[in-house]
Amino acid sequence: MRWLENHWYRTTKLHLILVPVSLFFRALVALRHAMYQNGMLASEQLLLPVVVVGNITVGGTGKTPLTLALAQKFIERGMHPLIISRGYTQNIQTAHFSKKRNSPPQQVNTNSDAQLSGDEPLLMARRNLCPVWVGKDRATTAHAAMQNHPECDVILCDDGLQHYRLRRDVEIAVVDGARRFGNGWLLPAGPLREPVSRLKTVDAVVINGGETDSGQFVMSLSGEVFHNLLNPHQSVSADHFKHSKTHAVAGIGHPQRYFKHLQKLGIAFTPHDFPDHHPYCAADLEFADCDAILMTEKDAVKCAAFADARFWVLRVDAQLDPALLDLIQRKIETYGRQTA
Repeated sequence: MRWLENHWYRTTKLHLILVPVSLFFRALVALRHAMYQNGMLASEQLLLPVVVVGNITVGGTGKTPLTLALAQKFIERGMHPLIISRGYTQNIQTAHFSKKRNSPPQQVNTNSDAQLSGDEPLLMARRNLCPVWVGKDRATTAHAAMQNHPECDVILCDDGLQHYRLRRDVEIAVVDGARRFGNGWLLPAGPLREPVSRLKTVDAVVINGGETDSGQFVMSLSGEVFHNLLNPHQSVSADHFKHSKTHAVAGIGHPQRYFKHLQKLGIAFTPHDFPDHHPYCAADLEFADCDAILMTEKDAVKCAAFADARFWVLRVDAQLDPALLDLIQRKIETYGRQTA
């Protein structure tokens, strides 16, 4: 898949083959969307308001930090959020992460196995903000979670923009401010899951780390403190690595965003990018001449079993436009009046 991504942000001779497939995929996407809109495929309305956080491109845009930030803000406003996600499972035989889940809905706890729950759900569960559940069918997962957590009053669906079986009350699309929409083609010729025109139908477009147009909301990621993965209570600033032989790893959708963040902190390092959701093993991180290894929270949940004192984790948090929170609040209140 990595080789294909190299063709998503430019036009190459390979597109002579990819574009016809992309056009066919676009037709399928449009047909599926129309079938849900016309009621030919059923979508399920839950008893609680549903806020979907997703994107129209493949790869990381900042959905998970935004979901966590919204959960935190909801709690501060006296609400009780619940996070649901499809999650990723690892096929141990092929050492490959996929979205194919055959297990029933399950709650993700701080001691869950990332190979079973997925790395991002485990990351969110370890923030210890609210219940986190995963399952193939988000509506079924939400029902199970609601039954186990009757105190919850709002559902945050992480990465569910294209999961139309679950009816939503608020749709939020996150856009990478640097990469935007690549070459503008749908899969496999480009990085798009749905056409850019889909953004006209969502309730909010959030730009992560870039300039916004009228009606869009800005989001930025902040983080300056590193926590030791082996000894979580030990934390340091970027200055700690000033004279260290430092390596940085990132197995996320957009590794360069993480590396640029480290550069802004003034850290000199050797970068190592891995595929998104990479299932790390100790051999992956056996770097010669290494005093420190810096990684994201998403990487850290898969490296704790073989971590030593050189492993450091940077926590990042999303900074949100207050107007976005006000918009979501109004939508949720409208839902309450409609179901009263």
